Amino acid sequence: MYTALPVRHPFRNKRPMMTGREGVTRYRLIFTPGPLPHPDLIRELNAWRSIIRMLGLNGCDPQRYGGLAYGNVSLRLPDGGIRFLISGTQTGGRMHLTADDYCEVHGFDLETNRLEARGPIPPSSEALTHAAVYRADPAWHCVMHAHSPEIWRHAGTLGLRTTAPEIEYGTPAMALAVAALATKPGVPLIAMLGHSDGVIAYGGTVDATARILITYLAEALQLDDSSTAGQPATTP
Repeated sequence: MYTALPVRHPFRNKRPMMTGREGVTRYRLIFTPGPLPHPDLIRELNAWRSIIRMLGLNGCDPQRYGGLAYGNVSLRLPDGGIRFLISGTQTGGRMHLTADDYCEVHGFDLETNRLEARGPIPPSSEALTHAAVYRADPAWHCVMHAHSPEIWRHAGTLGLRTTAPEIEYGTPAMALAVAALATKPGVPLIAMLGHSDGVIAYGGTVDATARILITYLAEALQLDDSSTAGQPATTP
């Protein structure tokens, strides 16, 4: 549990909460502006995040989610605790990130929907779900939240575990549901049925986590291809 601290959030009045909309922070944030702690640690994470962005698993599209950015990545700090670095709010559309686009989460409470962070930018709207994965199992050192219509719609066929359709993104219920699934054996990739196209991958290393996403995207695309096999090609 937290001892309540003053909220220092210079961006709060610029992006009001909009219930039910993608990409909007829905937890109570205690944020301290400043430089990113441990900026050297994001190098590998940032490289894989750029690849994921190129594949469209992170991004920003005027035709999707009201034009808001989607997708985020994080890395547990190597001190054995549950502090982690995470990409900042509404950075999903940028092709390349810098240390100014990440922050450190150093405290949270899933049950009361509170999160404590510091850095040059507030954390992603899904930061509490990342925290839930790290709390669930010390083996997990990286989390990647992506949006893939292909993986999402084939989740059952791919054998992925799912959160219930009535559980909305960015809520304590979503964080707790993901935490429960992350403690169980199985593919470390979850489809969030109450979060359109949303999937969350996790792993013991950054590259293992990214490879899970990419591998299952390829499998989902094969399922798409098999569903159209034998249909006549359209003429441009």
